[in-house]
Amino acid sequence: MPNPARRLEGRVAIVTGASRGIGRAISKRFAEEGAKLVLNYNASQKEVEELQREIKSIGGDSVIVQGDVAKQPEVARVVDSAVKSFGRVDALVNNAGVIFRKKILESVEEEWDRTIDVNLKSVYLFTKAVAPIMIRQGKGKIINISSISGLNAPPSALEIPDYAASKAAVIGLTKALALNLAPAINVNVVCPGATETDMFSKMSQEAKTLRIAETPLGRFGKPVEVANAVLFLASDESDFVTGETIVVSGGRGML
Repeated sequence: MPNPARRLEGRVAIVTGASRGIGRAISKRFAEEGAKLVLNYNASQKEVEELQREIKSIGGDSVIVQGDVAKQPEVARVVDSAVKSFGRVDALVNNAGVIFRKKILESVEEEWDRTIDVNLKSVYLFTKAVAPIMIRQGKGKIINISSISGLNAPPSALEIPDYAASKAAVIGLTKALALNLAPAINVNVVCPGATETDMFSKMSQEAKTLRIAETPLGRFGKPVEVANAVLFLASDESDFVTGETIVVSGGRGML
């Protein structure tokens, strides 16, 4: 029997980059709240299959769809799979992202292009694909994952120019989409700070220590703490919230 107490009961959500880190945490929280999930991944097949088993173990329903978020035909395939599997799309979480840890003089054009394509262009492509569906339904929620690197961040969060540029652009795009798609669709953005993911596990101890020192709460965030903010934005509790930026950083980079 459906549980009306669960905030996403009976709704359908697409999560890009679902296999690891923040995307994985978002997918699990959504499943716990009753959502049916479309789990997009590009290369981490083993991890996304493990995630699907975890979702099934708590009574959730999900489908896995491989696809490069920067390629329109593959984006269309992910969205089409959602409609064929579940009949609708209620929430889209644009979470997929990449980072090449190189400063400007070490970076190469191909890495710049890939960063912009995955971190920014994908938001445009997925939004274009799901917006007509949500408008027909009369309601939808789009949540984009940016970073404090796209805000007035401390210097350590601005070391990678292509990453910072892409994440700042996601914030600007979110505001434009919120205006373009109102009143049917709410579009918001979440900016995590240093969070315990694979990306940060590869940092040197010196880099980790610096980021913790910059964080008033004195620790890295947990992926589920970001997921909880995304859950709020996907639920009815945020129906009067659009074009907004929620920062989940433990105070790092606060204005």
